Parts: sequence; C-alpha cells; structure tokens
Amino acid sequence: MADSPFVELEVGGRTVKVTNPGKVFFRKRGETKLDLVRYYLSVGEGIVRALYERPTQLKRHPDGAEGEAIYQKRVPEKRPEWIETARVTFPSGRHADELCVTELAQVAWAANLATLDFHPWPSRRRDTEHPDELRIDIDPQPGTTFKHARRAATVVREILDEIGFAGWPKTSGNRGIHVACRIEPEWTFPVVRRCALAFAREVERRAPKLVTTAWWKEERGRRVFIDYNQNARDRTIASAYSVRARPDATVSAPVTWDELQQVETEDFTMATMPTRFVELGDVQAGIDEAVCDLRVLLEWVERDDKQGLGEAPYPPNFPKMPGEPKRVQPSRAKKR
Repeated sequence: MADSPFVELEVGGRTVKVTNPGKVFFRKRGETKLDLVRYYLSVGEGIVRALYERPTQLKRHPDGAEGEAIYQKRVPEKRPEWIETARVTFPSGRHADELCVTELAQVAWAANLATLDFHPWPSRRRDTEHPDELRIDIDPQPGTTFKHARRAATVVREILDEIGFAGWPKTSGNRGIHVACRIEPEWTFPVVRRCALAFAREVERRAPKLVTTAWWKEERGRRVFIDYNQNARDRTIASAYSVRARPDATVSAPVTWDELQQVETEDFTMATMPTRFVELGDVQAGIDEAVCDLRVLLEWVERDDKQGLGEAPYPPNFPKMPGEPKRVQPSRAKKR
C-alpha cells in the first residue's frame, strides 16, 4: 500500500481518489491517510450530520498529525464537480467559498487533502449570518484537568435542565468539553454570543471557585474557562467526530450526559470510535429536532445589564464592538 500512488473508493455512488494512501499520518501508531479516510467513512452518518450545510474550514496536516497545520477556508478551485460550497463574507469585504458538506463523499475528499479536523460554522448555508447553534466551550486552564471540565459540565447540565434547554455534550478531543444547543436561526452572531456570555456567567455564579468567564488569562487562575467568544462570528471549533492532531489520534466524541462523568478524552480514538459507532450509532442523532428558545437567555442578558454586567472583550482580531470594554490586559491598564 505504501508504494501505491492512489486507491479509489466508492462512496455513495461517487468515486473518491485517495492519493498516497500509505502515507503515515500518526507516526507512533502507524495509521495512514487511507486509515483516516476509512475512519470518516465508518462514522459517516455522524460526521455528515455535524457538518451538514455548514460553511466549514479545513484543518489540514499534509505532513501528518505531528506536522504543521494549515487552516484552509477556501476550497481548491480544482475539485470534483460534486463538491459543494457555501460563500461567507468577512468584515474586510472579502469572501470565501468554504466546503459545504451534504454527503459523505465530500468528507472523504477532504480527508484525502489531509484534513484531520473539520471546523464548521454554527450557521447554515441558507443563512450564514444567523446561527442555529449556541456553543458552550468548557476549556480547562493551566492547573486544571479534564476532571475539572467534567465537574463544570455538571453545572452546565443543571442549568440547561432548569431552563428547558437540550444540550448535547462531546469531548473536544483535546483538553475540554463542548456542549451544543440548537436554536432558531433568528438572531445575529452578536446576540447569540451575548446570550452565551450570560449563560457562562450563570455557571460562574454557581461555581466561582471552579469556573471563570475572565477573558484575560492573568485573571483566570486555576479555573475552567467558559469561552463565550466561540460564539463570535467566524470562530469555529472542531466538529463532532473530528480527528485531532495528537499522537494518540483522539477524536471529538459525542457522548451522553450520563456517560460523560466516566469518560476520558483518550477513550475515543480513530481506532476505538468505529466500534462504538457500530454499537451505538450517533448518540446525538436527535440534535436537530431539539430546538431551544433563546429568549430565555435574552432575559438573562437584560438581567446582567441591570446589574452592571455588560459586554466582555472580543478576540483581538475583531474590530471594537458596541458596548465592549477597553481591550487591554488589566495589569497593563493599571500601569497607565
């Protein structure tokens, strides 16, 4: 296989060419590009559901998982005619035609381009400016571990249950946990992000020694950060079933709330996920039918405003946003 220039796979009536199929992508494990493509075929229903109709950035590793990453927004001009795209625009006025998955062959094609992680937008092609997903990113900081992320997720679940939201957790495949909530695509990115901030602040209120919403790292301490800015426009996270660029080939694994407290990131890899998928299928198959009412969190935004808790900083690549506080580290601001 290592000497084969390519192999062809039949995927849903399409022929997908896998070039250099024997190229090793995970040195310690020996898994190849062809293994990567076959992994995505094995979780096909799940990965297509996670990416369906969403503009998707490709995180490519041409030299394997240990090599340099290339974040690719624009799909190559030279591509099969059945590769679909979604056009997104940027504040600069420029645009990009990103991959838009509607069938499994498109995922296999992208995997042949050495795509390990798929990074979809939280909105769909029909209306890219109005997200249909609110994302809760539970991110352990230095001095904390996945165990602390699981504890924070328990608080997240408690609050979601109280407000009647269906949250769908998954391991990030790295250090943290992601929880997705479907919403009606009626609100813009700034509104959805502000709701995510209000939710994160409620988690922080209930577990202040465990959780923080402080944007500046110097203020976070040894706590778990709820990264509300993952809901800002053009910010993406690795999709469910994405393979992560780690030597152990972990994947971002959808799990049930009940099993979340017993699992570890390392339980789910390119080697183990296919068997789990055969046994359980996609444990988040009902996600698109479980739409939550964002107006509940809009009330929390109003409550925060009345209490003097307004906007929080955006990422540095964003222009100054309405109501945003000074975008300067607290320690540097004190010196001025």
